[in-house]
Amino acid sequence: MGAPPKLTPEQRSEALLKAAQSRKRRADIKNKIKSGEYTVDTVLELSQSDDAVAKMRVRELLEALSGVGKVRAQSLMEKLGISPTRRIAGLGRHQIKELRKEFMKNSHAVRPGTLLVLSGPGGVGKSTVATQLRKSGDFWVSVSATTRTARNNELHGIDYYFISDEDFDQKIKHNEFLEWAEFAGNRYGTPSSEVEDALARGENVLLEIEIDGAKQVKQHLPQAILVFLEPPSWEELVSRLEGRGTDGAERRAHRLQLAQEELAAASFFDHVIVNDVVERVVAQLVSLAS
Repeated sequence: MGAPPKLTPEQRSEALLKAAQSRKRRADIKNKIKSGEYTVDTVLELSQSDDAVAKMRVRELLEALSGVGKVRAQSLMEKLGISPTRRIAGLGRHQIKELRKEFMKNSHAVRPGTLLVLSGPGGVGKSTVATQLRKSGDFWVSVSATTRTARNNELHGIDYYFISDEDFDQKIKHNEFLEWAEFAGNRYGTPSSEVEDALARGENVLLEIEIDGAKQVKQHLPQAILVFLEPPSWEELVSRLEGRGTDGAERRAHRLQLAQEELAAASFFDHVIVNDVVERVVAQLVSLAS
């Protein structure tokens, strides 16, 4: 192979400018996809005449779609036989046809739903808020899987999917979680397909998960709105944690120490809401999705 051509300073400057303009154009296209202004079909049409769009990776196109994310994008590309590095311009006729068919069913659908991720320190009342939202009918509330044992008042499939460590390992292996995290010696995970399907149906979705999991969701679905639930005061949080009859003294002490660390994570979130009156919190969450 011969040596690469030598560019003059002017040619190098022109090439760098063109590359920057292409990146800016693709970023603009992805923002329009995320907002619902552009569909898959729109982008495929644009790629016929716009070189910057033609050079966009198919993975970027799919991940920008609301309700798809990295997990479903990867699954779709494997299903259609599309290489992870394939650009739109490199798609075959059959692949373009299948992509259009895959998303045609949603072309007349309601605008994709909003994903709210509710997190905060243990004992702040996340489950109570999630329960009220479920009753309101304004949100589809995701049910997480966990390896911990069910409490006396919890039901399988309603509060959590209570599964074994072995089953949890299998789900991780097969990329079945949108996120998962370990908390207080147990693991928690959000089934990705259920969330993505609900968003695609136009339903607003609430995830009630731990802080590490919330950060994972933001990486997979940047359009997600992260909400941090804060206690009215530190004393109130201590009172709630110490009032739990399910925890021993050692576990309560561990939870208090962990809660202090978790409160410091609030700055990462898009919104911080104080959980003083549950009805007020629910109303705020509904307004964020409207």
